[in-house]
Amino acid sequence: MALAQTPDAIRALKPMTAGVQPIAADERRARIEKARRLMAAQKIGAVYMERGSTMFYFTGARELSGLLIPAQGEIVWIVPATEEKRAHDASVVGGKVLPYSDARFATIKSALPSSSGRIALEEQVPFGTFEGLRKEIPGAEFVSATPVTAGCRVIKSKTEIALMQHAADVTIEAYRAGLATLREGMTPRELSGNIGAAYTALGYRGEVSVSFGKNTAFPHGSTVPQTLHEGDMILLDDGCSVDGYQSDITRAVVFGQPSARQKQIWDIEKKAQSAGFAAARLGAACESVDAAARKVITDAGFGPGYKLPGLPHRTGHGLGLDVHEWTYLVKGNKTPLEPGMCFSDEPMLVVGEFGVRLEDCFYMAEDGARFFSKPSPAIDQPFA
Repeated sequence: MALAQTPDAIRALKPMTAGVQPIAADERRARIEKARRLMAAQKIGAVYMERGSTMFYFTGARELSGLLIPAQGEIVWIVPATEEKRAHDASVVGGKVLPYSDARFATIKSALPSSSGRIALEEQVPFGTFEGLRKEIPGAEFVSATPVTAGCRVIKSKTEIALMQHAADVTIEAYRAGLATLREGMTPRELSGNIGAAYTALGYRGEVSVSFGKNTAFPHGSTVPQTLHEGDMILLDDGCSVDGYQSDITRAVVFGQPSARQKQIWDIEKKAQSAGFAAARLGAACESVDAAARKVITDAGFGPGYKLPGLPHRTGHGLGLDVHEWTYLVKGNKTPLEPGMCFSDEPMLVVGEFGVRLEDCFYMAEDGARFFSKPSPAIDQPFA
C-alpha cells in the first residue's frame, strides 16, 4: 500500500516492538528436561519430530528436517548433509548433528539409544516417515508423542504468557485502526489489506479473515464476492505472532446503525462468552466452559447441541505457538483447568442471515482466569 493511499488511522500508528522478551535458551533446556520426565512416565525412550512449532518450542529452530530427543543424553539433529552447518548454527540449545546423504531412516536408527524402548512420533510427523522407520526398525514399538509434547506445551510459562499478551495488544490496535477505515462499497480484501498494513506499521506480520453480511454466518468466511453496505454485520478474525506466540481475536460489529435483531443476537453471544469465562475456574473440567456458554444459547431458543440456528463449533481451543493446539473447551474433555493453560473463548451464534462471534483469549493464572484482550462491551463498542 503506497504511503499516499494509506488511511490516516494507519499512518498514525507507531511500532510496538519495544520491550519484548523472547524465550531464553535456559527455558528451552528446561522444556527438554520436562519432556524427559514425561517420557520416563510414559516409558518412552526417544521422541522424534520434524520441522514445525514443536521443534521451535524445544530448540528455537523451526525449519530443520529432523530432531531426536532421547530419554537421556544429547539431543540429535538428523538432517541432509546440505543442512549440516545450518543445524549447528540454528539451535540455541546445541545438540549433536548427524548428516545423511540418502540413508535417512538408517541415520535415525543409529541415533536411537541401544535400549530405546518405545519410540514416540510428534503429531505432525508425516505417515511416510513412520512407514520408513517401521521398515528400518522391525519390531520397534511406535507411539504418539502427544502426551509428552502437548504435556509440555499446554502449560505456558510467564514469559510465554507475556508474549501472547503482547500479540493480543498488537492485534487490538491493528483492528482498531482497520475499523476506522470502513466505507460504503469496500471489499473484504480492502479491509484485510488495511489491517495488514496496520500490523506492518506496528512492527509485526498478522493476518485477518474478513466477512460481511450473510457471509458472517460461515465460521471461516466465504469466497463469495462482497462489498460493504449500510447495516451489514462485519466479522474480523485472526491475529499475529510475537516470537512465535499467537493471538486470536474476533470482533463483530455493524456498519452503521445495528438493527434490533442484530443487537438481540449480539447480546446473546456476549452473554454466552461471559458465561464461558465465568465457568473457567481452576480445577474445573474443560468441558464445563463449553457447557456454560452453550447453555446460554440453548436457553435463548437456539440449538440444541451443534444444530443451527445456534452454536456450530466448540467454545474454545488451546492457544500458543499454534493458533489451534491442545487442549480444547469441548464436550467430553474432562481435563482440569490448571495455571498456565491458555484458550480462546468464542461461542459463535449463527442465525442464518448473519453470524456473531466474539472471541477473546484467556489464560489460567494462579488466582483464576484472565483475559488477554478485554471483551467488547456492546455491539457499537468493539473495544473496551
